Amino acid sequence: MQHITITGVPGLPEVRPGDDIAGLVAEAVPELADGDILVVTSKIVSKAEGRVRQGDSRTKAIEEETARVVARRGETVIAQTRHGFVMAAAGVDASNTAPGTVLLLPEDPDASARRIRRGIGERLGVRVGVVVSDTFGRPWRHGLTDVALGAAGVRPLDDFRGRSDGYGNPLNATVTALADEIAAAGELVKGKLSGVPVALVRGLSGLVTDEDGPGARSLVRPADEDMFRYGSADVVFARRTIREFSGDPVDPAAVRRAVAAAIAAPAPHHTTPWRFVLLESPESRLALVDAMRDAWIADLRSDGFSEESIARRIRRGDVLRNAPYLAVPCLVMDGSHTYRDARRNASEREMFVVATGAGVQNFLVQLAVEGLGSAWVSSTMFCRDVVRKVLELPESWDPMGAVAIGHAAGAPRSRPPRDPADFLVTR
Repeated sequence: MQHITITGVPGLPEVRPGDDIAGLVAEAVPELADGDILVVTSKIVSKAEGRVRQGDSRTKAIEEETARVVARRGETVIAQTRHGFVMAAAGVDASNTAPGTVLLLPEDPDASARRIRRGIGERLGVRVGVVVSDTFGRPWRHGLTDVALGAAGVRPLDDFRGRSDGYGNPLNATVTALADEIAAAGELVKGKLSGVPVALVRGLSGLVTDEDGPGARSLVRPADEDMFRYGSADVVFARRTIREFSGDPVDPAAVRRAVAAAIAAPAPHHTTPWRFVLLESPESRLALVDAMRDAWIADLRSDGFSEESIARRIRRGDVLRNAPYLAVPCLVMDGSHTYRDARRNASEREMFVVATGAGVQNFLVQLAVEGLGSAWVSSTMFCRDVVRKVLELPESWDPMGAVAIGHAAGAPRSRPPRDPADFLVTR
C-alpha cells in the first residue's frame, strides 16, 4: 500500500523582490530527499520575481493581465491570461500582500519551477519535483481549489487512454491531472491564513522525473479542443466571417442546433417568420450556385458591365461554391397584419425583415459556438425566383441570402478596431 505524507514547511520569512526561494526552502528543510515534491504558492514566487504592483488600481492591473474576458458579472471578471489560464481577475490578487499593492502571476510559472528545482539540487544534491500552485474557482462547483500553474521534474499528466479498467472496459478519455492533484493536496497543509507558503509531499517519487519535463503548460487545453471556449462575455464576438474552409465534414446535428438558436430570436405578433433550407448534398449546392451564377451574369450584362467586371464580381460567389455546407434562411410573413394603408403594410414587412435578421444572427453565432465558420452572402436576394425554383420552395418563402458553413481553413482576418462611441447618439 502506498503511503503519502503532506507536511507544511514553516519558518519561511516574508519573501521580498530578489529573494532566492530555493535557498530559503533548502535552509528550512535541509533533509529534503530524492523523490520529494515541493508545492510552492505562486504568491511568494511573484514576490521574489518582483511581480508586485504598487497602487490601489486592481482593475487596471486586471485589464493589463487579461488576454480575453470570458465572463463578467458586476465587478467580477473571469479572464484568460496570456499563459492560457482562465481564472478570476486574471490572477491579480490583493490578498497576502502589503496594503496598497497587488500581486500579478509569475511571468512564466514553468520557468519559475525549473529555477527552484535547479537551486534545490545545487544546494542539497537531491532530485525533487516542484509545483507552483494557485487557487482557482471551478465552473458548476462551489468552492476553490489549488491547481498547478507551473511544474518541473513532475509528470503533469497520467494518460490512461487505450487501457482497460478492472471490468475490461476500454478507457477512451481518462487523463488524470497529476500536477493539479498534487497542488490541491499541498493546499490542505498550507491553508489561506496560516502563513505557510510551501508544502512537502512524500511518497510520490514515481512521479518525479530526471528531466524538468513539459511543465504545467501541458495542462492547458488548446482552443481547438475546448468545448467551452466561449464565455458569456465573448460569445457574440466569436462569430467571424470565414471564406475559406477545410475539407472536414460538417456535422448536420450542429447546424440543426444552430437553427434552434435562430428560432429563439424575437419576432412581431408572436410569429415564427424563419425557415431554413439546409443544402446537405453536393448536388443541391452545385445546382443552386450554378443557377444563381447564370442569373447574376444575365443581370450584370443587362446592366452594361464588362465581361472582365462580371468575372470579378462572380468570383465573389466562390465562397458558396467551395463551402461544404449551405443554408438558405427564408422569411415568411405568416401571421403578419394587413392594413388599408400601404405605408403601414411596408412597416409591417420591415418588422418581419428585422426579425429574420435577428434569427440569422443567432444562427451565425451558434455556428461559431459549435466550432463552425460561416459567411452570410446576400446573393439569393438578387434572384429570389431562381432560388425558389431550384430549391422547390413555396412562393411565400423569401430567400434572405445564403450562409456558407464549414470548418475554417485558417484564422480569420483581423477585425478593424471599432469604438462603440462612434456609433452612439445620446439624448
